[in-house]
Amino acid sequence: MSGSERADLMELYQSIILDHNRRPKNYGALEVATARRHDRNPACGDEIHLDLHVEDDVITDVKFTAEGCAVSRASASIMTQAVKGKSREEADALFVQFRELVTGKLNPTPDEVRKLGEIAAFSGVSRFPIRVKCASMAWHSLQAALRGDASAS
Repeated sequence: MSGSERADLMELYQSIILDHNRRPKNYGALEVATARRHDRNPACGDEIHLDLHVEDDVITDVKFTAEGCAVSRASASIMTQAVKGKSREEADALFVQFRELVTGKLNPTPDEVRKLGEIAAFSGVSRFPIRVKCASMAWHSLQAALRGDASAS
């Protein structure tokens, strides 16, 4: 990939993150949730409320509300789209891929980028270690909610 192609890709990724921050998907609360989770990062002030509805080991619905930076809100929005309709096992696998992506352990091939979809927009986060927690908070909240852990405050 040439330098200009890489720059174009980074610009696209930034645009995806900004769009999800401005117009988050699955934003709000579920009337009927089988799991709820509230997490807050006291270091930066990011906060998330996550509601899940799980039936027969499948995430049938998920919504969130959040306060914080664009990376945190966009990550939550993209995560909700990615896990809706997935089994716990599939959600766990996505979590592992996401964690490896934002920590720089996964350098996705073009085929992997296509499979990751908008999640790939977070591939540049590893260059900004302070943002890894911002990007990861919603995913960790999802994992905790699926385990049935009590909310952190």
